[in-house]
This record gives sequence, C-alpha cells and structure tokens, in this order.
Amino acid sequence: MKFINQVFYGLSLLGIVIFSVMCKDEHKKGLTQKIEKVSIEKSEFGTTPDGGKVDRYTLKNSTGMTVDIITYGGIILSIKVPNKEGISEDVVLGYNNLDQYMESSPYFGAIIGRYGNRIAKGKFSLDGMEYSLDVNNGENHLHGGIKGFDKVIWKASEETGENYAALKLVYLSKDMEEGYPGNLNTTVTYTLKDDNSLDMYYEAATDKKTIVNLTNHSYFNLSGDFSKTVLDQVLSLNADKYLPVDNTLIPTGEIADVENTPFNFREPTPIGSRIEADDDQLKKGGGYDHCWVLNGRDKGHRLAGTAYDPESGRVLEVFTTEPGVQFYSGNFLDGTLPAKQGGTYKKRSGFCLETQHYPDSPNQLDFPSVVLNPGEKYSSKTTFKFTTK
Repeated sequence: MKFINQVFYGLSLLGIVIFSVMCKDEHKKGLTQKIEKVSIEKSEFGTTPDGGKVDRYTLKNSTGMTVDIITYGGIILSIKVPNKEGISEDVVLGYNNLDQYMESSPYFGAIIGRYGNRIAKGKFSLDGMEYSLDVNNGENHLHGGIKGFDKVIWKASEETGENYAALKLVYLSKDMEEGYPGNLNTTVTYTLKDDNSLDMYYEAATDKKTIVNLTNHSYFNLSGDFSKTVLDQVLSLNADKYLPVDNTLIPTGEIADVENTPFNFREPTPIGSRIEADDDQLKKGGGYDHCWVLNGRDKGHRLAGTAYDPESGRVLEVFTTEPGVQFYSGNFLDGTLPAKQGGTYKKRSGFCLETQHYPDSPNQLDFPSVVLNPGEKYSSKTTFKFTTK
C-alpha cells in the first residue's frame, strides 16, 4: 500500500512539472503574440495607364484598428476603428479601386504638396524672383497644382517594432515641377500604434530656396455610415482665431476672433448647428472651408481639435505641430462620386481637418513663413487618435 501511495505521489509531482512547463510555453507564446501585435502587409492595388505599379499596405493592431494606404498619392484608403460596441467600421471616405481615384477625386485621403491649400493667382516671389504655378482652382493654385503629390507614385518601405508598424513613403519632386523651384526630397511616414493612433511625420529638404506646406486630406465620417451627413457630429477646435477669406477663398490677411461668430468651436459644437447661419464667411465658403489659427503654436505637438459621433461613440483627436488647421465640411461633395459602401457621397457626408501652415502664406508677410532653404530640414507631425465614449 505504501508503495502504491509513493507511485501516485510521484505521478502527481510529474503532472505538476508537465503542467508548469505547458504554462510557461503558453506564457512565452503570449509574449510572442504581444510583441507581434502590430503588423503590416503588402498587396497589389492596380496599375496606372503609363504602367506604374501601385501597392496597398495594410497596417493592423491588436485593438481592432486597420489602416489601408496605397503608394499612389500616399492615399489613406480606409481607417477601420471600433465603435462603442466594439464593432470596427471604416470612417474615411474614398474609393474601391485605382481607376476611380485617377478619374475624379476631391483629394480623398491623399498627401497634399508641395503646397496644401490655395496660393492667390498661382504666383509668389522669392528673393525678388516671381514664380508662376499652375492655376487649377478658379484663378488660384490649389493643393500643389494639376499633378500634385496626390497624383504621383511614392516609393515605399516598411518597418515594424514591438508596438508599432510604419510605412515610409519617399518622393523626389524635381526642380520647377508644377512651377516650384528646387529639387525637393520628401518623406512621409505613417505609423500605426497599439493605442489606436496614426502618426504622420513629414520631412523635406531642397537644393534651392522654395516653399513647402504638406498635409493629409482625409475626409472623416465617424458614424461609419457614408449615407449620413456629418452635421450631427460634434467638433471642438483649440483655436481663438480664424482667417476670413475673399470670394475666391484666399485669406484677406485679417486674423479674426472667433468670439460671437459661427466659427467658435472652442466648446464642443455640432458641425451643422450654425452652418446655415446668415454669415458672409459661411456664404463665401458654402459652409466651413477656412483655416483656424491654433493656440499654443510654441508648444509643439499639441491637441488641435476633437470630433465625436454621439451615435457610434467614436472620438477622433487630432494633434499637430502645425500653426493652423483647415476645417472643411464637405461642401462641394454633390452626390456624383461613387461611395465605397454603395450609392454616392452627398453634400457634407465627410469633414476634413487638414493640419497646415496658412493658405497663401507666400504672399502674406504677417503669416508664419513657409520658406525652406538649402541645408534646412522641413519637419511636421500630425496624429489622428481614435477612442470611444
């Protein structure tokens, strides 16, 4: 009997050892999975008419956020993030295929350069020399011209770490491309982290004095349902002032206070609550299409604004190093462009928060400079961070 008890005791000890080893193995697997929780995958997206190959990169994290980016225009195809119920849905407007982007796109999700926003009459001067840019927005130059950074193929490379995945895009804009002086080497790095944030880091260097103002032109609809407008979504902007514009949407030069105007978003306010107000500036823009002067310019990467969709519970926080943000309420969407989910994109079915220097800065001496000299480095950082409440 004593012998049998010893045998049972020995087997029990052996079982405990085996169980412990199995637990350690599972723990190691868990650690391995944790390390590999943010990933990036490459796939083909299409070919341009001149034979250019366009790739898609899919960045994923462990919390349900997925970002798709293509090398054509550095376009963000989709951003899928969970709602308050944990259901992930796409929250940026765009298309399903390359042909649609090439045929007609209001800059959906694209990198904008060399100069984001408008330059009056497509002209500016540096050191007494006048430069003429392509005019593509009435009498003005808009978003880099006829073939801006949104319509070129960028060279891509990948990088992953313990809790991030990064896509680095590089493009050389040659001297006098679209009328801009200098060979401009530009790098834009998209980095997805496990806290549901997407960093965009912009860098540029030139061999001749030039101007630079880079941004991203994603249209957001936090509901995840593109058949809805964004008018009930709630916006706040960390800005006490904004830039009034003329009839062609060029800043007048005035830096106006938002107090007692429909442009006061210092407190959370539904986008549609005052968009139809009897206001001269709203009439000129057909709604909001203005640059806000962000507070805390000397504080670097700080909160620019927050958007919230009460129905889905999604929250978007935008952080930036830039001095301004162009809030555009999708006024020129007109129901003619095909939507990813079927149907079309109707008026105000998306909004943009384009972090940037001010429009027409090369012609406005009182605005922060956008001049880049040889030997200097242009750098800018913007972050889109998603949460729920």
